Amino acid sequence: MPIQIFFNKTSPESDPMFNEKSRKIMMDLMSKRDGLLKKHGIKELGNWFVPSEHLVIIVDEAQSLDDFQKLAMEPEYTVMLAYLTYETKVALSAAEAMKMMKQTK
Repeated sequence: MPIQIFFNKTSPESDPMFNEKSRKIMMDLMSKRDGLLKKHGIKELGNWFVPSEHLVIIVDEAQSLDDFQKLAMEPEYTVMLAYLTYETKVALSAAEAMKMMKQTK
């Protein structure tokens, strides 16, 4: 199953810890996140905040990459693009990587 690692970064001025408007957006999303993940069949594996870098790291797992795309199109997620930038990486579990290595000649 695909795993996606999200690196969400804000400027200090738009960090939800210090900016009322972005805090409201983030609090709204966080209150709905569990329901949205369930709606799209996505499992959260971890979620971390690095305050000194204004960075949030989220690791999620889904049945397909399409599930991640559908989640990203939810209004609660698209509104965040007004104050953050993000980078997404698709990753494999160690077991999946081992399976690939065994098949490589």
